[in-house]
Amino acid sequence: MTCGACVHRVERRLAKLDGVTATVNLATGRARVVHPASLPVIDVIAAITAAGYEATVAGPTPADAAATGPAVEAIDHGRRNLLIVAALALPVLVLSMVPAWQFTDWQWLCLTLAAPVATWGAWPFHRRALHGLRYAGATMDTLVSLGVLAAFGWSLWALFGGGAGEPGMRMPFTLLPPAAGDEAHMYLEVAVAVPLFVLLGRRLEDRARTRTGSALRELAALVPDRVAVLHPGPGGKTVEVTVPTASLTVGQVFVVRPGDRVPADGVVVDGRSALDVSHLTGESRPMEVGPEDSVPGGSVNEGGRITARATAVGADTRLARITAAVEEAQAGKTGAQRLADRIAGVFVPSVLAGAVTVLGFWLGAGGDPQAAAGATMAVLVVACPCALGLATPTAILAATGRGARLGVLIREPAGLERLRRVGTVVVDKTGTLTTGGMSLLRCVAAPDVDPDELLARVGAVESASGHPIGRALTRAATERAGALPPVADFASEPGIGVRGLVDGSRVAVLRPGVEDVTALPAGLRAALSEADAAGDTAVVATVNGVPAGVLVLGDSVRPEAAGAIRALDRLGVTVILATGDRPGPARAVADAVGIDEVLSELDPHDKAELVRGLRQDQPGRAVAVVGDGINDTIALGEADLGIGMGGGTAAAIGVADVTLVRDDLGALADAIRLSRRTTGTIRANLGWAFGYNVVLIPIAVTGLLNPMLAAAAMSVSSLAAVTNSLRLTRFRAGRPDDAKRDRT
Repeated sequence: MTCGACVHRVERRLAKLDGVTATVNLATGRARVVHPASLPVIDVIAAITAAGYEATVAGPTPADAAATGPAVEAIDHGRRNLLIVAALALPVLVLSMVPAWQFTDWQWLCLTLAAPVATWGAWPFHRRALHGLRYAGATMDTLVSLGVLAAFGWSLWALFGGGAGEPGMRMPFTLLPPAAGDEAHMYLEVAVAVPLFVLLGRRLEDRARTRTGSALRELAALVPDRVAVLHPGPGGKTVEVTVPTASLTVGQVFVVRPGDRVPADGVVVDGRSALDVSHLTGESRPMEVGPEDSVPGGSVNEGGRITARATAVGADTRLARITAAVEEAQAGKTGAQRLADRIAGVFVPSVLAGAVTVLGFWLGAGGDPQAAAGATMAVLVVACPCALGLATPTAILAATGRGARLGVLIREPAGLERLRRVGTVVVDKTGTLTTGGMSLLRCVAAPDVDPDELLARVGAVESASGHPIGRALTRAATERAGALPPVADFASEPGIGVRGLVDGSRVAVLRPGVEDVTALPAGLRAALSEADAAGDTAVVATVNGVPAGVLVLGDSVRPEAAGAIRALDRLGVTVILATGDRPGPARAVADAVGIDEVLSELDPHDKAELVRGLRQDQPGRAVAVVGDGINDTIALGEADLGIGMGGGTAAAIGVADVTLVRDDLGALADAIRLSRRTTGTIRANLGWAFGYNVVLIPIAVTGLLNPMLAAAAMSVSSLAAVTNSLRLTRFRAGRPDDAKRDRT
């Protein structure tokens, strides 16, 4: 495929199959086809073949997908062929444009050099034009082929029958076509310039398109080819065996040494390290992991040796799902692109009809045949639907790839469009503004009790418990004190608490109702009251039967949440907190992050009703919902745009249009800015593509455009769209100074 007309032709042919819907992407050279199970894939490929193109089934793995680049032929873009064409064409261009260097019989040297360019060099265009003619179709290659043949054919007539072959002939160069009555004019410079400029333009396009699509290749490269797996060996010893990563199965234990990439999702069995997860989440800070911590496939081990048990392999890993989501988004289309493809589908036939009309008009009006030929060639050469076909897909390709690197997964281009219009964001509290996990908020010790010593004893007792409160207390104690003292005589009483002997002292961690609250010191009673008012969880610690302190646990506010809310506010987006929690805790979190409007004690249906009301009150502006739990799925589905947190449930992510992989609400502001920047890029590309044709085709029709300049303009038009899209790959996250520019 070389232009939007090719895309339209393939899609139209596939649409004729019963029950088939297809989206064809010019930038990636790939088609996404949905077909009934009763229709064999071979029939789909046969339909594409009947349209005059070749197709194969895409590979099932991310690596295969990444290896598939734009569908361009090597002869068009091969460096060697381009250099040969340039070596032959440049002398012809120089001699044709510099009359002072035109020696005796220079025109015959130009013919000798131009002949292989117009035949061999332009053969890919001629071949595809003939192929299209065989299938009753016309594409950009048809226009290029006809333009080259017309220029070369006219030059042959001028040389052999028009007097241009006489010794001593001089041909002046002008930016305009030669006027009527001049000596027979050759168009050998056009015959070599068109193939040269188009081949050069396509090679540059291919390189640029390769850069815009580099995200998939980079993601695929994160998976190592081989992995060291631990197997039981003779005598009970563990043997380390290196196997292909593709053979790794769930449950197997693998080794990741410093500097190696993690081959699959897993849970650490032994060792501690720091992982670089920037390629997966856009987060530059390393992720500290230890026993029982999850490790994502594709991350880089920057610390010590660890062993992990595989929990997901192959296409089930987080990396594979990210890659699949990026590929799916890049295969989709916006409404503007569908319109552009439909226009491109009728554009080439219209240009051919227009060129014939121009030739007939000039000759019928008594115009000079030479001027008529020049105008017709200019019309054929200047008309280029390539920019129309590349305007949107290259921008989507660059934006979705850049978004993936920043930790933002956009499921489809329509989601990217809706992101631009977001005016209100409804956020949940737990797991979105807060961490979603229980952690120690504060330790209030009784008078004459050392808080650190108390926490170490509490953590030691709770280390033998599997309760979430116990795990949170043990984790906090370990982080603060390091190694914990051993515990003896441990006893757990469900609904009451735990007890044990630590360093010779009887330590108990109990729920407040077990102890007589009135017997607690005033400071501990106040701590319990504050925890109850805030909706936090509190436990009472006693040492040898004497109240020693109150430990308050709760869901802490994410450290980056306040900055994320400020970033959204700078973008003109209103944030509403809607939660099922009580008013006290909800208001406290809202005040901490800077949200004014708070709605509490809402069930899932209440949230959905809220979203419906907001959509009715804000026509033209999109309402987005951010959530991470099953209870958020109804509201996510009701919203114009559902946004799932990367650490949320599969149900929430499954209905989300956008997923924040790095589990940071700040990524939402980056996503909105990226969508607005992408929309602006698409508008600029389409404006250029339409404006180019609207301006230059009428000029060519009037005979005021040199065909050689038309060839250069045609190549530049496509390259301009691709390079403009390429700017999106340099989009940077977290740039408050760009907020004003990205508000619309």
